[in-house]
Amino acid sequence: MKAYLEPDEVEQLEKAATNLRDTLLIRLLFRLGCRISEALALTVEDIDFDQSMVTIEHLKARLKLTCPKCNARLGKTHIFCPKCGARVEQALTRQQEQRRMRTLPIDSDTLAMLKEYVDRGGPVTRDGKRMVFAINRHRGWQVVRDCAHRAGLSDMTNPTTGKKRGVSPHRLRDAFAIHAVKLDDSGDGLRLLQEHLGHASFDTTARYRKVAGEELKQWYEKLWSESTDRGDGQWLKR
Repeated sequence: MKAYLEPDEVEQLEKAATNLRDTLLIRLLFRLGCRISEALALTVEDIDFDQSMVTIEHLKARLKLTCPKCNARLGKTHIFCPKCGARVEQALTRQQEQRRMRTLPIDSDTLAMLKEYVDRGGPVTRDGKRMVFAINRHRGWQVVRDCAHRAGLSDMTNPTTGKKRGVSPHRLRDAFAIHAVKLDDSGDGLRLLQEHLGHASFDTTARYRKVAGEELKQWYEKLWSESTDRGDGQWLKR
């Protein structure tokens, strides 16, 4: 069973959409590789039609655990405070919001689709902002799932856990990352992908290389396909 969506399957998703808004949502999730929360937060003002750029805002809440006695930072598994040694019965929890912005290039076809959508009056004004989609997260997931069902796309298998998973907005982000890695898995390519996706850790980006390339298997097979046993324990190139 497949582990990720191919570009032609994403095209099938787009064709299965019943209106321009839903087609545009699927297109942006794939062509920008953005998170569903980022796509739904887009405003018309975030789009630079002259420079073919889109500004993405990512807001993430993180929980910080601290010792109630000395206020030292704690991990989730700490039973005793590493600073004062006190037994941690109940850690203090603080929520921190991290707001990150990144500006991404957008291809001409998708930009043209955005312009058509805006010209048709698709965006909805809320709190003084022209929201591109003006739908909630649940509806966004529903749009992708319904289009996948109409397109006849089957479930995928998580390459790490082996569990089946349906087509969702994040699978479109995965599809973008896999597509990018297949085209360029060099160090610079992965660094640019990390920047584009907004990953804080390079390890998160590097997972896509493992899924896309199966390097270890190919490397091992290459050892024996390009060499032959000389009979005395030495190996010669074919």
